[in-house]
Amino acid sequence: MCTSGPQDRPYEEQHDRVAIAIVTSGTFQYRGSGANGREMMTPGSLVLGSPGQCFECGHEHGVGDRCLAFHFTAEYVHLIAPGAADARQIFRSLRLSPVRALTPVIADACTALAGSPGAAWEELGIRLAAQALELDTRVEPDRGAISQSSIARVTRTVRIIEEQPAADWTLIRLAREARLTPFHFLRTFQNLTGATPHQYLLRVRLRAAATRLSVESGRILDVALDAGFADISNFNRAFRAEFGVSPRSYRQRRRR
Repeated sequence: MCTSGPQDRPYEEQHDRVAIAIVTSGTFQYRGSGANGREMMTPGSLVLGSPGQCFECGHEHGVGDRCLAFHFTAEYVHLIAPGAADARQIFRSLRLSPVRALTPVIADACTALAGSPGAAWEELGIRLAAQALELDTRVEPDRGAISQSSIARVTRTVRIIEEQPAADWTLIRLAREARLTPFHFLRTFQNLTGATPHQYLLRVRLRAAATRLSVESGRILDVALDAGFADISNFNRAFRAEFGVSPRSYRQRRRR
């Protein structure tokens, strides 16, 4: 957990092992050494770090964040993925966006943090590392420059979504909060987070619903409505598309 904010100056740190961290709340700027540049980290995204890599984390546009971090030796990573890059530069990029392929493992991690009994941390770490290594090979890091003003505006909307995920957020409303035109907001949001506003909001809601299904025994309808879905059919359809199973089946599997 980090409580830094705009008044705190970032300082240089260094990864001593392979690092993969799930951002579970808050936002921050993650800067890498060399040509890697920097990335905006949001809930649901992964921080990636290779041994010896220098980095900084800044909170110019908001206070605090929470991450669930896994650290691996390079040798262990090669056991998980024998084709991984050499120990000096395991990852090509600094961040993985909150894409659909990562949703199940991130939801399981959030459920474990919420107090779900019997969390299999070693298995969770191996699943996370295997998926991160595979997805990193497919992603071409974006080197385009984005203004600090744009980062601040998108950070504001991300934190608003995090605080009120079930609100009736439309593209127009979010763009208004960011003080951008809808088209500029859509393009900037996707460039910074790796997802469109609709995709991002949907995954925030689905991760929250998955956590509740795992640790609570309330009605699925109530979970859907509380998460911001207008009806149970839309919730079931979106949940199945994201997790590959119905909400009921997901709950039964997690209980087992």
